[in-house]
Amino acid sequence: MRVIGITGGVGAGKSEVLAYLEGRQDCRVIMADRVAHRLEEPGEACYEPLKALLGTEILDDGGRIDKRKMAARIFGDGELLLKVNGIVHPAVKAYLTEQIEKERADGRLSWLFIEAALLIEEGYAGILDELWYIHADEEVRRQRLRDTRGYTDEKIDAILQKQLSAQVFREHCGVVIENNGTLESVYTQIDKELGEDQWQKQ
Repeated sequence: MRVIGITGGVGAGKSEVLAYLEGRQDCRVIMADRVAHRLEEPGEACYEPLKALLGTEILDDGGRIDKRKMAARIFGDGELLLKVNGIVHPAVKAYLTEQIEKERADGRLSWLFIEAALLIEEGYAGILDELWYIHADEEVRRQRLRDTRGYTDEKIDAILQKQLSAQVFREHCGVVIENNGTLESVYTQIDKELGEDQWQKQ
């Protein structure tokens, strides 16, 4: 089983890549954001620490963490954000490490894909076999964010300023999937990287 990390900037088109991969019976895709949301549920690893840090005002009427309330509580407070990340990111990484070990022991998968925006920053290289960078030119990404999410140019600027540059992504990733054109082109690149004959026969 090959464990492959999928990363890239916002608007690069990671969701299309993941949708293609999820359609394979011998693959599993794990998205770090979904793991984080799960771990923030009552009874899970991050729930009590986050409640202790941020207070009960972040909870909804049912006692669950309300994402919007939590975001409002953190907004503009860099130190508090670091503390939240210090709770969530290690818990997510521990969960992913556990899942990798589980799937290796099970032996049924050919590929396990892990998607996260911060694979490089959080040092995931140590638990991955390889790292893929989904790349799209900045203007292509900007247009996608305008069209699909309705973001303003000001919001896009603020997001892009916080993300790694294409150069840094390329320095850390062994595979680059170019996503400036058609989905068929993207699928062809994926097929080639995974070994087209084996991939298509699964």
